[in-house]
Amino acid sequence: MNIAIIDYGMGNLKSVKKAFIALDFKAEITAEPEAILKADKVILPGVGAFRDAIDTLNETGFSEAIREVVKKGTPLLGICLGMQLLFDKSYEYGAYEGLGILPGEIVRFKSEHMIEANGERLKVPHMGWNNLEIVKTEPLFKGIEDGSSVYFVHSYYLETTADVVSSYTTYGNRIAVAAQKDNIFATQFHPEKSGAVGLQILKNFGGMK
Repeated sequence: MNIAIIDYGMGNLKSVKKAFIALDFKAEITAEPEAILKADKVILPGVGAFRDAIDTLNETGFSEAIREVVKKGTPLLGICLGMQLLFDKSYEYGAYEGLGILPGEIVRFKSEHMIEANGERLKVPHMGWNNLEIVKTEPLFKGIEDGSSVYFVHSYYLETTADVVSSYTTYGNRIAVAAQKDNIFATQFHPEKSGAVGLQILKNFGGMK
């Protein structure tokens, strides 16, 4: 099995590759759109600004290649910014069109929701460990206990339809933090930074047929 990790200049690439190698999967970082069309699995990582990321994907030909990967039925996993890019639109410092592969929009945490029960205001970005509320166990969260903690770093979150969501967390309000549809999977959190839980999630993805 060959896992292609997309290098478009904005990803946490080495950590993702290292995690898959530790799980005995063959994973390669590639800056060639053609390479992901030949892969058995594809990872779209990302750290940084949505506008810069989508512009780069469009300019390099990765946007078209990613859509072709989806049409072929190849399992695709978006991580953090990579997750956000799969949706229709982001409102990060403006309004920008995403890949439109999944329905939904990326919006900033709303200040009126950022109050905990004890009256303390939560910080943005959302940075640290939070518990998962898993609503779709198969296949990405197979073997993951509901309530398990994973690691987040983000200031914007996903608003989408419930049928797409595979997991929620609560940060001020209940937000979607993982999605799946057919061969498309996505996590707002970083599985490669989420210890044994994250490794199991990556193992589940790597082992998909």
